[in-house]
Order: sequence, then C-alpha cells, then structure tokens
Amino acid sequence: MQYTEFRARLLGWYGAQARDLPWRKDRDPYRVWVSEIMLQQTRVAAVIDHYHEFLRRFPTVEKLAAAREASVLAAWSGLGYYRRARMLHAAAKVIVREKKGEFPATSDGWRELPGIGRYTAAAIASIAFNEAVAVVDGNVERVIERIAGKRLVGEAFWTEAQALLDAARPGDFNQAMMELGATICTPRAPACLTCPVADLCVTRGELPATEKGPRQKKREIHFVLCCERDRVLLVQRPRDASLMAGMWELPETTGAHPGTKQIPRSARNDKSNVKFSLKHSITVTDYTVRVWRQAANGAQGEWVNVKRLKGLALTGLARKILRKADLFPEKPVRKLHASDSRV
Repeated sequence: MQYTEFRARLLGWYGAQARDLPWRKDRDPYRVWVSEIMLQQTRVAAVIDHYHEFLRRFPTVEKLAAAREASVLAAWSGLGYYRRARMLHAAAKVIVREKKGEFPATSDGWRELPGIGRYTAAAIASIAFNEAVAVVDGNVERVIERIAGKRLVGEAFWTEAQALLDAARPGDFNQAMMELGATICTPRAPACLTCPVADLCVTRGELPATEKGPRQKKREIHFVLCCERDRVLLVQRPRDASLMAGMWELPETTGAHPGTKQIPRSARNDKSNVKFSLKHSITVTDYTVRVWRQAANGAQGEWVNVKRLKGLALTGLARKILRKADLFPEKPVRKLHASDSRV
C-alpha cells in the first residue's frame, strides 16, 4: 500500500467533494460531540433537522446540563436509541459540574465520560482537537477491507486505520474515510469508477460475502388513536422500562399498559375500524402497525393537548402515527444520498 499517495488523493477528493453538512461548519467540540452521538446507527439525512433543533434548544453544554431529562428526550424524539440522549445529558452534567465546562482534549479523556466509546472519543478528539487517532466505524471497516482485499476482525481494523491515518490532518482524514464509505465505497454496488483511490485498491468492488446477516422478523402490532377536541390520549411507558423508559406513546390494544382496552377479535376482522396502517422497522424487526378508531368513553390514559406534542418525549413510532394523523405537523427531512449511514 502506497500510504502517502493514498492520503494525498483521499484528502484532495474530500476537499473538493465533501458534503455540506452542518456539523462541518466549524470544529466546536460541543457541536462535534452532539453530531457524533446523533449519527450513531442513524442515517445522515435523518439527523440534520434534529441536529438544528437540538442546538436551538440547547446551544451550549451548560444549557444541556441544566435541562430536564424530559426536555432532552423530547428534543431527541424520532431519532431512536434513547439511551444515547440520556448519556449525552449525563456527560454534559459531568463536564459542567466536575470539569468546569472544559471539554477533554484527548480521546482517553472523552472515554471517561458516560456514553462515550472508542469510536466516538477518537472522532471528537481528532476533529475538534486534531489528535492523531484513527476512527473505525462500519464505513471505515468496509473501505479498509476492500483496499486490503481481505477480511479483518477486531483490533486489526484499528491497527490498519492508524497506519493509514494522516497524522497532520487526522480530523479531515477520518471524515474523508467515512465519507468515502458512505458515498462511494457503499455496501452494494460501490462506485469504483469515481473512487479517488481505485487504482490503489486490491478489491475494486465487493468482497465475496461470508455470513448472511440476521433475517428480518415480521410482526403486527395494534394501537388506538383516541381524539377529543384538541386533545389526544397517550400513555407513558414505565420509568423502569428496559426500552424507551418514560417515553410517551399511543395505547396498545394488547393490554400491555394498565387500563388500556383490548380490541375484540371480531372488531379486528372488520377493517372498517382501522383508521390507517403503516410500516415501522426497529433493528431486525419489520412491524405492520394498525391504528384503530376508539371512542373517548371509558378510555384510559392521559389527555394531551396537540399543541404540547412537540415538547413531549414521544417514541419514534408515536410521532410517525401522529404525523400521519395530521396531529403532528413537521418539516420533511432533507433528502441526501440513499446510502448515507453511520452504522
């Protein structure tokens, strides 16, 4: 591998072709940190509007540390993986209360904070503080394996990434590697003809498949949409729930939440009772979601004025249902490249 040539070409391409993303406007550690947490297992296109809104609500680490957890979760609603928001909030408190508002300047320092792993620490330290430490995410792994023409595992990825790294411009180089994987060296049908390092790549295409990924499971779930004047009935998940604790959602028809009614089997067979259906996916499960009409009489839960919905910590599925029901107007997400991902 001609490392010097590889670095020069990759950085030249990145300087000319990098996407115009809001977190690349400067190297402010707070903004870099927020973006890196949001981008974990989330497509770039889905993050942009949330990023702007989150920074509008919490423009500084001090504002974030002082906020209520419910407000942080409300701003995060729709991004999923809510533990990320809780850890971001917890780490902000540590920075403000224990470090007097000073951000760590090294990846080791960042890893001492709640919710910060090896990749995130390296990304923040290299981009915001120019520390010569490589990052490895799914995009980088794919690029490295194809360039080398072989499968790697575990620590071998980090060793090779560190060897490739441009120590003079580590932040730009790390972002260029991720950019290459997201836009050119994609999981399927990589655009090798437009790749800036194609002639330095052993594979020039996809590596032979090894193991198949887990098969998607299919499941049908049912919710009721109960509206009365300018209010909608919601229920709150238990504070000690293992998933999405304390988040708000529509009542399920299965009796999973105390006091909610179950839709009789006869009514389920009558499709005229279905207000609408939609699709929703979480990790390896694809859900068909049926939303049922229900009268207000005898309904249990908490009535919430629709004007409060944007400030409530809603689950992503609840937001999707309320948006489809025209109860949660929202700007459409900007469209970017179909392969945009930081998984």
